[in-house]
Amino acid sequence: MFMKYAHHFHAYQPGDVVYVEDGDGSGPIEYEERKSPVAIRIGDEEVRGENWTRAMLYSYERISDVLSLLKGVSVDIEPFTFLMLLRYRRRAFERTLELLKTLDAVPTVPFHPIMPHLDEFEQKILARVSFDFYAPLIGDKSVIGYWLPEAVITRRTVQLIESLADRKLVFLLDERQLLYDFPQAKYSCNRYSNSFVFGREWGLSDAFAFNTLDVPGLVNETLSRRDDYKENLGVPYLVFTASDLESLLGNPAQLERFVAWMEGLERNGVERISAPSFVWKKLSGEFKRLKGECSFEMPVKEFSSWSDYLDLSLDGKTSDSRWLGYRRADGRVFAREVNGRKISQLWKVAFTRLFSELNRTVRLGVLKGLKELNADPEEFLVRYARVFFRDYYDYFGLSTSLNYVLEPADGDRDALPLGRAYYLMLLANHSCPRFWENLDTRVAFSNVSVMAKALIELMRYFEGSELQSLFIGAYLKMLRFDDLYHVWNLSVMPSIEGWETGEEAWREALKPEVPTSGYNVVTRAALYVGKRDLWGDLRSLVEGYNLEWATADTGHIPGERHGLWENSEYCEHRRR
Repeated sequence: MFMKYAHHFHAYQPGDVVYVEDGDGSGPIEYEERKSPVAIRIGDEEVRGENWTRAMLYSYERISDVLSLLKGVSVDIEPFTFLMLLRYRRRAFERTLELLKTLDAVPTVPFHPIMPHLDEFEQKILARVSFDFYAPLIGDKSVIGYWLPEAVITRRTVQLIESLADRKLVFLLDERQLLYDFPQAKYSCNRYSNSFVFGREWGLSDAFAFNTLDVPGLVNETLSRRDDYKENLGVPYLVFTASDLESLLGNPAQLERFVAWMEGLERNGVERISAPSFVWKKLSGEFKRLKGECSFEMPVKEFSSWSDYLDLSLDGKTSDSRWLGYRRADGRVFAREVNGRKISQLWKVAFTRLFSELNRTVRLGVLKGLKELNADPEEFLVRYARVFFRDYYDYFGLSTSLNYVLEPADGDRDALPLGRAYYLMLLANHSCPRFWENLDTRVAFSNVSVMAKALIELMRYFEGSELQSLFIGAYLKMLRFDDLYHVWNLSVMPSIEGWETGEEAWREALKPEVPTSGYNVVTRAALYVGKRDLWGDLRSLVEGYNLEWATADTGHIPGERHGLWENSEYCEHRRR
């Protein structure tokens, strides 16, 4: 059989950061983690962690043991997650490195932001760091995969990343993002810009992730993708699926199901090979090509993703509406149901706009400060990754000396706190708060807390300067998140059902889900940092608030309720 098969696992677990400790920028950040114990069942084992992130990291050991038996699988691991593995589960980290010698490591950008939603300056920094970070893992391969967070893609973002790569890239997407204009393009090597793209079979991927087919069903459904035209010509073709690595933990038997699925394909003569390796074999001539294959230009929908609300689609394709709060096609705000309650997603509109403004504010301050030091801002900020991810780079024997990092700033240590503030801003741009339908979550708290720290550190850096007021104003927007409804006149936005942009809908969406506070999670997280860090006259910014309500407790994320939480009512933070 000429059918080939590939599966990609996307590994991403944002840290349960509730507070970043003070630092001068000369070393990696230290932070306070959420204490909300939870357990997850894997087979007959129960993996426990002091929070969701730790439980997921602990589970990687078992996952690595199983995946080491397989081939034809590619894996991307978000760099901050990789760093946490090294820091907390060194055995799992080293087992994963061993695993990546036989599987394909796929670079991805740090901190899992939605790349096209960021300014091009941030996109360039993140792309450069992604290649620097993954250099020890990808070696000299001439073709590698690339994972965009949430697979949100635009041609401009692809062109920017391509311009920074020293080899051919294969962007791993979803078939609902691709605009097939002739049938033989499916399962083939297709070009996009100067790179290549593969779209996962989403129905088959979801059947595994959500356990809607048993193993024989998965095998048969895969085999049903047989392409008789290519079989008759003797042309290899690739059926590609992908899922979160977390999908291996969806139920206690998932790991065994995945292995049995792969073994079932092998028994039926289907060779497993990763998507980047498939493209390389096509380009090298080892695999026969259709006429024009690898030259076919595959159109890709702008701002599409791998996990949008397909029921809102007007064209059967995905977009990034899930992270915007409104349907990109017509700008209409929508609502989603959570635990039997319909929640307007208008909060995502405000959250997205707020963080776009906060990013711009931090960037302005950092670039202003670096200009005053006569530094090369782009080169310094790329090299600062060697400080932020120091333990990782040290493990591979790569330079992390301050002399190397500060070379673009002529050795001036005043650049270090600016680099730290910039990386805290990047860390605050995880995509996950806007993935979920309810605002009051541990991941939203983490983003706001880290951004508040970045702003307060810039207030301190520019103390006595006119610029300080810029960071104070940005911090106040987080404190007064509920007022942005009127400040930005959000009520004029159109909506699908007619009520989603009303003030009552806004208030309901912001309502706290914990009994320990009366503040929305954005205000709560900003206060949690401000009450500890603001000094002197700046204390007045928080003095009008009830600081007893400035807790790190949040609501639970719906997709994590299968965890065995010690506190099932809400995602607490137990102070040590």
